[in-house]
Amino acid sequence: MKQRHAVVVLLALIMVSSLVSLTSYQATERLVTEDMNQALAKALEKQQSDVISADTIQVFNSYLQYEALRGRAVLAVDTKRGFTPRPQVSMATILSLSDQRPSMILWSMALVWGFFCLYQYRRRVTLGMFGGLALQEGRFVDAKGCVVKLTPMQQQLMELFFHSPNHTLSKAEICDALWPKKEDASETLYTLIRRLKPIIEQHSDLKIEVDRGKSYGLTIR
Repeated sequence: MKQRHAVVVLLALIMVSSLVSLTSYQATERLVTEDMNQALAKALEKQQSDVISADTIQVFNSYLQYEALRGRAVLAVDTKRGFTPRPQVSMATILSLSDQRPSMILWSMALVWGFFCLYQYRRRVTLGMFGGLALQEGRFVDAKGCVVKLTPMQQQLMELFFHSPNHTLSKAEICDALWPKKEDASETLYTLIRRLKPIIEQHSDLKIEVDRGKSYGLTIR
């Protein structure tokens, strides 16, 4: 898999896991709010007063359907609404009540995939890879360690690209290195480049760019 595709998969896993976690949290928050509101309504109806006392809190807790809320939900005074009581609960409590198992599975997958991407990146750096290709012991290998089959002439040209500091060569440099005795190797070079392009693009993230027939270079797609 190409490096950018691996990163896209990692970001997708992170986004989906976050979305699943948020959806579960919001759904639980709605249920918790409904439970606290109905418990408060029953508690105030029973004591027939809006004044909060220790008995109010005790009755309020007894009417809560979520047992985990008992002792965690509190009654606050909302001064914007004429000192009316309002139930509250911490985000941590709601989070603990929500079903985060699907999200945790996705987060675990994202973590494993992240370590895999890191391993692949370090492996490429160790192998001296450029765009998913590395030159090892006179052979080109891809990111999976598989040897890329090249003709002798294709092999020579790729070695020239890899040994060039910026992976770019002029037309004259290539022709002088590969066909030193040939007066005009333009057509031969064109054929070589045309046949080499699909091989490189199939096995790596590289492509051969042509600058008006004057120079050729390996660049990452």
